[in-house]
Amino acid sequence: MRVFVTGATGFIGSAVVRELLGNGHEVVGLARSEASAAALEAAGALAVRGTLEDTDGLRAAAETADGVIHTGYIHDFSPTANPAAAAAVDGAAIAAFGDALAGTGKPLVIAAGLPAVPGVTVTENDEAPENPHYPRVSERAAVALVDRGVRVSVVRQPPSVHGAGDPHFVTALIGIARDTGRSAYVGDGANRWSAVHRLDDARLYRLALESASTAQAPAGALLNAVGDEGVPFREIAEVIGRHLDVPVKSVTAQEASGHFPGAFALFAQFDAPASSALTRQRLGWRPTQPGLIADLDQGHYFTVRQESAR
Repeated sequence: MRVFVTGATGFIGSAVVRELLGNGHEVVGLARSEASAAALEAAGALAVRGTLEDTDGLRAAAETADGVIHTGYIHDFSPTANPAAAAAVDGAAIAAFGDALAGTGKPLVIAAGLPAVPGVTVTENDEAPENPHYPRVSERAAVALVDRGVRVSVVRQPPSVHGAGDPHFVTALIGIARDTGRSAYVGDGANRWSAVHRLDDARLYRLALESASTAQAPAGALLNAVGDEGVPFREIAEVIGRHLDVPVKSVTAQEASGHFPGAFALFAQFDAPASSALTRQRLGWRPTQPGLIADLDQGHYFTVRQESAR
C-alpha cells in the first residue's frame, strides 16, 4: 500500500514509517522542513512538504494514497500553551482526510489520547469524555467520519509512549528531577500511568491500517495501545531517583504546581490505567518490547544524549 503519514519524523511517526517500510508498504511522509524531508528520504520514504495547517495539501496527499496514518499533533505543555488552538488544527486536518477518503473504502488511522477516568481501567468500549484542561478532539472527529463511509480507526496513546529517544513525559520528568534535585510524586503516588513501547505502538498502527477493511477492526474501532496496564507513578519516580541519585519525595496536590511546571502538575496526578484486551483479540497484537520500568532501568533515558533530546 502507498501510505501517507503525518508526524512522520516524530518520535512515534518515525517508528511507524520504519514499521511500514519493513513490511512492504510505500510511505509518503509529511515534512515541515528540508531536514525532515531529508530524514524521510534517508529512511527510504518519499516526502511531501507541508504542515498540519495546510488542509488543502493534506487532502491532496490523502487522495493519492491507499491509506492514511495521522500521528501528527501540535504538542505544547508549556505554561503559555494553547491546547484549544492545537485541537482546532487537528480537527481540521481530520476533516480534510475525511473529505479525501469518504466513500473510497481506504483506511484512515488516527492517533488520539487514552481517556483517564479515576479508579476505572479504561477499555476499548469506553469513549473519551470531555477534558476541559486538554480539549483534544481527535477521537470524536475520527469516529464522526464513520457516517461518511470512512474506514477509520483510532489508536489511543497512553500517558507514556517510551523508548530510546523519547522526548516526551518521562524525559521531561527526568529533567524536572535534575533541575529540582528531587524526584517527586503527588500524595501516595498510587495513581497509575498506562504505557507502551514505541516499537509495539508502531506495529499496532500498521495492523490497524492493514485490518481496517476486515471485521477484525470495524469502522470506528477504538484501539488501546497499552503494554503496561497501570504503572504506579511512585514507581516511575523511584526509578528516576535511583538513576539520578536524588531523593524521592512526596508532594501535596497544592505543592505539585510548584514542582511540576505547566500542565505537568496535572499529568503527574493522572490515574489512567487501561486495558488492551480487545485490541489484542481483534488484531492479534502482542507487545514484545520492555515495559516502562524495565526500559527506564536499561539506563538510556539517563545518558547525556537522551538529556539533550529534551
